[in-house]
Amino acid sequence: MGEIVVKRAANLPMDEQPVEIVERKGKGHPDTICDSIMDRVSIELSKEYLKRYGRIFHHNIDKGLLAAGKAKVSFGGGEIVQPMLLVFGDRATFKVNGDEIPVGEIAVDSAKKWIRENLRFVDPEKHVKYQVEIKEGAAALVDIFKRRSSEVLGANDTSASVGYAPMSSSEKLVFNLENWLNSPQFKKQFPETGEDIKIMCSRIKNKVALTIAMPLIDRYISDEDAYFKRKREVTNEIENFIKEFKAGEEWDAEIEFSLNTLDEKGRGISGLYLTVTGTSAEDGDSGQVGRGNMVNGVIPLNRPTGSEAAAGKNPVSHVGKIYNILTFRMAGEIYKKVSGIREVYVWLLSQIGVPINKPKLVAVEIVPMQSVNVESISPIIRNIIEEELSTIDKFCMDLAVGKYKVC
Repeated sequence: MGEIVVKRAANLPMDEQPVEIVERKGKGHPDTICDSIMDRVSIELSKEYLKRYGRIFHHNIDKGLLAAGKAKVSFGGGEIVQPMLLVFGDRATFKVNGDEIPVGEIAVDSAKKWIRENLRFVDPEKHVKYQVEIKEGAAALVDIFKRRSSEVLGANDTSASVGYAPMSSSEKLVFNLENWLNSPQFKKQFPETGEDIKIMCSRIKNKVALTIAMPLIDRYISDEDAYFKRKREVTNEIENFIKEFKAGEEWDAEIEFSLNTLDEKGRGISGLYLTVTGTSAEDGDSGQVGRGNMVNGVIPLNRPTGSEAAAGKNPVSHVGKIYNILTFRMAGEIYKKVSGIREVYVWLLSQIGVPINKPKLVAVEIVPMQSVNVESISPIIRNIIEEELSTIDKFCMDLAVGKYKVC
């Protein structure tokens, strides 16, 4: 293994920095749909390889596009005029010892199942078309899966990832608020709210502003007055949620928010955020893998980030997925187990072909409490890193069966 470097960070903890911007895209956002579905395809492919052969073969389903369809929104219920198009891309193993693996069928079935489970008003048979562009992998990358001297494969790329802990209060707010707005309990109370939720948070010192976008479903809305009545009711619920969140966090921030700011009374349907299916992908916005949340569920603009999209990459050799999630796990373990740390960042750098449990570099930056000596806690941190790397084969199997979310 390469060097493990532990050093003091130069920055303040995020909560104490004067400016912060953080975003979350909900499960019905076109980008999140792409991330979620392509990762589900990788999971189902991995399960199929394991069931048939006891091991996972080369695949990366991390290129995907959801092209928006066309919808006609109407009070009382509109219609889908042109279905959305979901394009699956990149590479997979189609044949093992002459045995055919139905990659395309697995991809489409995985997508339909995910849609049924997560998007209440999208009919995966009627509202979406599917285009499978997954091809056989390049020989050099496929060969990595044949060089098995142990349970740990070589990295299929030279790549770096970074994770951190803990989440800031702003990050926790947008993460928890979106999850609550998309929870079964909230949807039961407000079935007319769609899943395509986007929350943008800006914080200047202790003043926080949230911009929330969440469509209403047209079949539940009879006219403009009904729309704004329901919007007021949802706004009141959000206000109560924020009060409870602040109390639970013991956070003295001044928080203001706005919902669906493009709305304008007197313009009829054109002045309202209405959809037929609850996602803007039906008409207004396309989606793409890698444009959504980081693996910890937010888009933290003030944090260091890597360039790899984790969704859909294979879980046993692609460090763009493995290290992406592992850095956050390592940071969380260090923060939890080492006393005197206020914030921690972990970087992992791979070298193509070198086993994934032997990164070229591990860099750890910590923001310690004033009384803490970094040198004294460095051995504990190194032990945590080494322990996590020693069990990376189990971690990869957990990734393969979907135990970690990627968005």
